[in-house]
Amino acid sequence: MANTYTELQYHCIFSTKHRQPLIRAEIEERVWAILAATAKTHGMVARRVGGIENHVHLLLDIPKSMSVSEALKRIKGGSSSAIKQSGLTDPKAFSWQDGYAAFTVSASASPDVISYIAGQRQHHAKRTFEEEYVAFLEKHRVEYDPRFLFD
Repeated sequence: MANTYTELQYHCIFSTKHRQPLIRAEIEERVWAILAATAKTHGMVARRVGGIENHVHLLLDIPKSMSVSEALKRIKGGSSSAIKQSGLTDPKAFSWQDGYAAFTVSASASPDVISYIAGQRQHHAKRTFEEEYVAFLEKHRVEYDPRFLFD
């Protein structure tokens, strides 16, 4: 084959440091915009960003030349700096938790993931972030040690 073709979408999830409720409802749209802009700056496309006070979900297109770990490092680092500089939160208090979850998404499942991310407020009326996170790990058969899951 003369060319390489990819469609690499990931559903990425990560929380604020210690899952603190730092993303207040009145600033969340600006935080989501910062995350999307940070992704774009690094050659990624954030198809959808959402979450609640203590965590975010992104449906993200990552270039074939970039690892998932590098993509999340750039998004988390760049957005954390931008959020602190924006004055949206206390710069001394805001940061992202180390670690993340990332799951591949087929193009046919993309609309469902977009809907899921858009409905975060409704989902979390019934389920905590911790319950949601564990459910995703189990659904995708990711092995984890519960002792170290939420350090």
